[in-house]
Amino acid sequence: MCRYLKDVLGDTLIPEKTENSNVEHPPPSRTQPLPGPNSLRRRSSQLPPPARSPPRHAPLREPGCCKRTMNIEDRKFSDSNEEEQETLLPFLEEEEKEDQAGQCSDMKECWREHQLDEELVDGGKMGNKVTSEGAGDKSESSIDELTTCQLRIKMLEKQLDYVDIEIQKEKEADNVAAMFRLQAAHRRLCTELEDEKDFELKIALTLKENMLEMWRIETEQGKYEVLHKQLQKDEEELESQYQEKAEARIRKEKIAALQAEENQLSRKKKEEEVQKEHEERHKKMLEEAKKNHEKAVCFLRKSMARIHEENAKEEVKTQEHMERRIQAVLSLKNSITSNREKLKALQAWNKAMAFEAKKEELKMREAILAEGGNVAKEIFLHKRLLQHEREKQAFREQQKSRKIEIVSRILQEKASICKQKNRQSCTKASKSGGKRKDSLLWRRKTWHYIEKTCEHPAGAISQLRCSPAEEQADGEKTAFVGDDVLCESVEDEKEKDKILAEPEFPGLWSQECDWHKVSNKDMDTKQLALSVMKKEISEKKMEEFQTTVSHKQIVSGHEPKGRTFYSKPSYIHFKDFDVGKIYKKKIVLTNASYSVNFCRLVGISEWLKDFISIQFEPPGKMSPGMSCEVGVTFKPAIDENLEGEVMFMAQTGSFSVPLKCTAKTCILALDKVLIDFGTHVVGETISRTINLTNTGALGTRFKVQASAGDSSTCRATAKSSPGNTVLKAQFELSEQLTQGALNFRSDLDTDNACNLMEPSPEETPREIMLGKVTEGEIGPFSSVKLQIIFIPAIPGAVQAEFVIVFDNSDCKPLCFSAIGVSIDVPVWVPNPNIDLKICMYDQLYQDCVVIQSRAKAPLRLKFEVCKELSKHMELLPKTGYIQAQSSFTVQLKFLPRHSLPQDAGSYFNEETSVLEVPVTILIADKTKQVNFTVHAIVTTYELEINPAEIDFGYCTIYEAVQTNVTLTNKSILPQEFGFVGLPEFVEIQPNDGFGVLLPLESLTLDIIFKANKAKEYSFELTCKSESNRRFKLSCRAVGVHPPLELSHSLVQFAATALNDVSTATLYVMNSHVSVNHFTHAVPRIGNGEVAPVGPTSFEFHVPEDCPVTVTPSVGTVLPGKKSLIQVSFRPTLSDQLIREEAARRLCRAAATGAEIQKKKKDEKRDGKKSNIPITRQQSSGQFVKDGSSKYLSSSSSSEQPESKEIKPDSEAYMAARAFLMRNFRGRFEKYIIPCFIASGDIDEKRGSENLTCSPYNTLYLELHCPAVAPSVVVTSDHGKNTVSFGDVAVGHTIIKQVTIQNISPEKLELGFSVLNPSGPFLLVRAVRILEPGENKALIISFSPNENKWFFEALDIRTAQKNLTLSITGRGVMPSIVCSVEEVLDMGYVLAREKTTFTFKIQNTSTLTLQYSIQLDSLSPTRSKDQQRLPSFLTSSLQRTEIVGTQNYSGLSVFSIFPTQGEIVAGKSQDFVVTFSPDHESLYYSDRLKVVLFGKKIAHVIQLKGAAREHPMFVEGGIPLDVPIESLAVTLPVSSQEALKEEPQEPVKSILLVLEHIEGENSLLPAKTELRVGAIQTAQFASKKNVEFSFDNLSLLQKKGFTVEFVKGTIDRGQVKCISVSWVPPADLDTTDPVIETALLTLKGDVKESYRILCMAKVVSACAPSN
Repeated sequence: MCRYLKDVLGDTLIPEKTENSNVEHPPPSRTQPLPGPNSLRRRSSQLPPPARSPPRHAPLREPGCCKRTMNIEDRKFSDSNEEEQETLLPFLEEEEKEDQAGQCSDMKECWREHQLDEELVDGGKMGNKVTSEGAGDKSESSIDELTTCQLRIKMLEKQLDYVDIEIQKEKEADNVAAMFRLQAAHRRLCTELEDEKDFELKIALTLKENMLEMWRIETEQGKYEVLHKQLQKDEEELESQYQEKAEARIRKEKIAALQAEENQLSRKKKEEEVQKEHEERHKKMLEEAKKNHEKAVCFLRKSMARIHEENAKEEVKTQEHMERRIQAVLSLKNSITSNREKLKALQAWNKAMAFEAKKEELKMREAILAEGGNVAKEIFLHKRLLQHEREKQAFREQQKSRKIEIVSRILQEKASICKQKNRQSCTKASKSGGKRKDSLLWRRKTWHYIEKTCEHPAGAISQLRCSPAEEQADGEKTAFVGDDVLCESVEDEKEKDKILAEPEFPGLWSQECDWHKVSNKDMDTKQLALSVMKKEISEKKMEEFQTTVSHKQIVSGHEPKGRTFYSKPSYIHFKDFDVGKIYKKKIVLTNASYSVNFCRLVGISEWLKDFISIQFEPPGKMSPGMSCEVGVTFKPAIDENLEGEVMFMAQTGSFSVPLKCTAKTCILALDKVLIDFGTHVVGETISRTINLTNTGALGTRFKVQASAGDSSTCRATAKSSPGNTVLKAQFELSEQLTQGALNFRSDLDTDNACNLMEPSPEETPREIMLGKVTEGEIGPFSSVKLQIIFIPAIPGAVQAEFVIVFDNSDCKPLCFSAIGVSIDVPVWVPNPNIDLKICMYDQLYQDCVVIQSRAKAPLRLKFEVCKELSKHMELLPKTGYIQAQSSFTVQLKFLPRHSLPQDAGSYFNEETSVLEVPVTILIADKTKQVNFTVHAIVTTYELEINPAEIDFGYCTIYEAVQTNVTLTNKSILPQEFGFVGLPEFVEIQPNDGFGVLLPLESLTLDIIFKANKAKEYSFELTCKSESNRRFKLSCRAVGVHPPLELSHSLVQFAATALNDVSTATLYVMNSHVSVNHFTHAVPRIGNGEVAPVGPTSFEFHVPEDCPVTVTPSVGTVLPGKKSLIQVSFRPTLSDQLIREEAARRLCRAAATGAEIQKKKKDEKRDGKKSNIPITRQQSSGQFVKDGSSKYLSSSSSSEQPESKEIKPDSEAYMAARAFLMRNFRGRFEKYIIPCFIASGDIDEKRGSENLTCSPYNTLYLELHCPAVAPSVVVTSDHGKNTVSFGDVAVGHTIIKQVTIQNISPEKLELGFSVLNPSGPFLLVRAVRILEPGENKALIISFSPNENKWFFEALDIRTAQKNLTLSITGRGVMPSIVCSVEEVLDMGYVLAREKTTFTFKIQNTSTLTLQYSIQLDSLSPTRSKDQQRLPSFLTSSLQRTEIVGTQNYSGLSVFSIFPTQGEIVAGKSQDFVVTFSPDHESLYYSDRLKVVLFGKKIAHVIQLKGAAREHPMFVEGGIPLDVPIESLAVTLPVSSQEALKEEPQEPVKSILLVLEHIEGENSLLPAKTELRVGAIQTAQFASKKNVEFSFDNLSLLQKKGFTVEFVKGTIDRGQVKCISVSWVPPADLDTTDPVIETALLTLKGDVKESYRILCMAKVVSACAPSN
């Protein structure tokens, strides 16, 4: 409730709006996608003009708002009516004056009286001010609006009057155009006047409501007046309490200040003590530095001498090496020349042998010829015999080499088997490290100890003490009583080593190996093989026996790894034992296997049997996790260390527990080998201690003495050196001493002997000496402190060496050294190196420098700091006096400034930030100075925030914007940080913005901004460091309230299988129903304009590669409504992933193929090598190398396939996709889908212009998409989930099988979705149950009934996941195009000859067509058709017979090829039609049908042809013969042949009908044609052409007939057209037709005559022709 009042009051106090500056930068944590081509856009020109009514109806308005509206409207009106406005200016001025004078005086007076009343009643209170100001602002704004509205009404009335006058004037002047314009203005003014009057009433009502509200607020203020007074009293009391607390706090602070002063005094005392310690350290450092310098010089000289010696040795070695190389080159040259000579001799010998072979062959030929034999046959047989002998010899050598190779392999295998056996047998004794030899010694010592301790009779002792050889033999017997197996294994190993023999050919085995020779060199290989086979059989039997004893445990498919029994403790250790006592220990064995197991004791190590006894009762079968106890008793008889193991046997194999027995020993050590006294002044006494520690259980006596070669301490004159060189020398010396403390004495003695002048021992006093304790007893597990005293007497470096000797012979002497430096400076600094540690810039650091004096008089000291650092460091006082043999304290102040790196120069290392400042102490009247060094590491305290300014951009109230900043610690000290005073809309992670930064560490912080309302944000984030430093981070953002909102901004899909679909629903809601921002939050961008109320459109923009679909992606939501959105997730495998897997599989296949080829080549090469003699092994090896190099070059040249080259329909791609789907392990992905918003209805703007959207109003939908492997996959067709039937002819049915497999480990019950019952797809056979790994087939049929695409989805449902099969198919209507349309006329052919014609049929459909060609003459239904009414009974025009004259022979006149087949889509097929008549006829005909798929007739062609006995014919007119052969008069063949020689009578008549049309044009004659042709044939070669002529033309000409050609000649294969025309004569009777006859004669091989009947008649133009 309080938050609601706060929002309401805050909205009422919002100041006047200002124009919002658009920030073009997008939010840093997300990308704002620009509106694409499908985005909603709206042009600014299509925006409607601002409505006037909404601002008038607003209940509350800011001052001046109405005036701005009126000015805008006036401006619009003046733009359209410029002439009228010029004339109305005087009226407007008068109206304003009158209105200001007195029309609203009553309302103003009332308001003034009300204000005076308010001032009298406590107008200065804060609560009254807040409430009254709000009501006053509302009333003032309403009054201003009312006055403005009344002024507008007056102005409009004046304008109406003026317009009426103008209309009357224009009417009188008959200016129609001006009158229409004025009438339109009059109407517009009337409407505006009515609107203003309505607005005036609304303002008056609003004013009354505001007045009532104001009085109500005043009454409420009166109620709370008493509370206000009480509040004032409480505030006064609270202030008095604050004052009292402040006084108490001041008192406490004074007490704390006093305590701080006391603490400071105590701190000063502590600092003085520390200063003294610093002086002592300084003395030590000076002494160490001098001594180190001297040692460094000595070591340098030694090292240089060693380097020279090594260089000389290396030169000698290089010379020797060069000589050896020269000798090798010379020998190589000599061998090359000798080999060349041998090669030449060998070539000459080969030529001589070849020459001799030819001579022998010639002799053999002559001998064979002399005997009369077959030379070729005998020579061929002789060559074959020689070749056979050579092959036989090569085979023998090959067999021999194979035998040798087999023997060598057998021996090698035998040796490896023996080694394995020896390793297995020696594992039990391997841990003790050669205990086989030691066991003899242990046994001997045990018996000797028993002899000494026990009392034996003399005889027994004499018997025991025998000769050494016998004693050794007895010892061996006793030692190997229980170790027979071990001895046998060792002997067998020796025997096996002796079996190895040398090879028959020395080149086979390396001569470097030292093989034992066999006594019998001709040992048979068969015996060796038999012995090896026998041993292999015995080894197999032993392995079988072991497998029966121990076997693997496999429980639930898992084989246990590791040990099956664990012991607690893991090993048995008897520590620090005493001889004669008994020690017992107990261990627990636990069964750690997966099943029941047993455990039995095997034994212990052989050398432990005399001392160790085991108490163990086999527990029988032990369940997993059960344990048993084992007791171990140790009775030591000798004081020796023992090691071994206790061996057990379990069901799964043997295991052992290590056992160790250690006697009491002395373990002595020194805590340091070098005592460095440092630098001290002559006359002082310094004491140091060194600890001698015994960590063993046995004590001993010790004695400390000086080293034998160290009769006196060594000394060197001390030299003054700067502080840096002293430190470096000391560091080098300490390193060298720690590396070799034992070599220190000898090196130092030699160096001093060479370079220094030592005084005699008598003259030099001993400065480093031992303390009181020089010898004594050190007990077990104790330590002794030894004191070393240094009393410097002479300035210089001193060193001494000491040795600690022990009574125990097993303890080696321990050596240690002591060094020190003595100086004679009267003033020194105990701490020559003052370390200020790590310092920060601009911080003051102080320290005390203590100066000691050994002088007997006071000294004046002056302190100087180098000039470079005088600004940053000073010593106070700069000059002082130090008393005799006392100390002086100087205050060191260090204030590093940021200019330190530039001022310090070489004293400051910028990389390491290390500062070394030399400080000098000048002593009055002394030339020698005292130096000390101040060390400090200077660092900064800065924390760097990158970037220093963050612009979150535009952020909606439904989301959070995240950006990253890097916080870097520039200091080398860790710093704590924290972001304090964060606003409620900002969050910093991790740890809420608090943490610790290590030195120079950078930390990435997430700044999360979530706008709570629409406004402009500008704020600063403060990061506070541990040193109370504040670092600012400026932030800017713009809050956006979108017009729409999503019901869910996060959608979490369930686990979805590959190629399956998961769906979720959400709503897009439009809750913007009012622009009143006082009652609720309105959508806007920052402080910009409020979004208009109305339909709002949206669009979801899904990325390209996102497996998510949003439906609908575009829509419009009305105010107060919501739209349902469906989001679908369909996971698939990416194409790139499949291509990469396919490329890998192809590479593996190529590699496998290459290996197979290589093996084949190697096998062929081995076969070739077997045929080569042993003497040619070198050449064969060269051949192998060449072959391998060729293979490698060929394999390397093969290119690997790239993933981009793999096609999606290839087998590799399909196999890779199936493999990835089966091995898919799941994935989880997140997607963010932007939703763009625009004001307006997208349906209204569709087709014209799009809407525009602001990227700042974008909503975001976050999707969590987990994908898992499917339970059921398709195994057929390379795992495709699409069943494509392709193109199928309409009316046909195709069946396909789809094989599915259960790849899950569970049994699945399948369900199927219902296909469209009226569709073409049908699930013929379904599968109900699938066992794990089982394959079953689904049968689906496709029967299209239309020419279109068909698509359906078949869902295979399981309990949790679904598999969707996409079934597609296309029904195609078959269509073809034929080159012959309806009739194919073959023309005239001589009888018993053939002619062909080729036509083409093209398949214009998208599927392959099966066709068959059918002729009606060969139809099985032709006999039925012949039973119908004969066609000759009808007229010639009504004859419909299809099959005409046929051959007498019974063969078909027309034939076609091919008669059936297939035509591929888009291709064509040629068909050949053959016309072969066997007798003369003019009426050959048939019908050809093209039938597709045996059902549909796609095309019909009418075949026609004519046959003649003679090569000439006449065409045209109307034939007067009978077309049916059965009715024609035919002569026998014999009579026809007899009449060929006689002149033929005209047997054929042709009727020519000519019709002259009357009335059109009397000059145009009626025309017709006759065609006379000659047939092209080879039978009548003598006759080249055909002649024709007309007779009796005179009668035709009289009656008006005209023939174009009377005579003529026609070539073979040509046709002559003869035109016959008729013009009616003037005396013609048009009622009767004109008939006349002419004779046409043709001469070719025979003479033929035709009677031409010409019939002409006159017909009218309107009369139809018959």
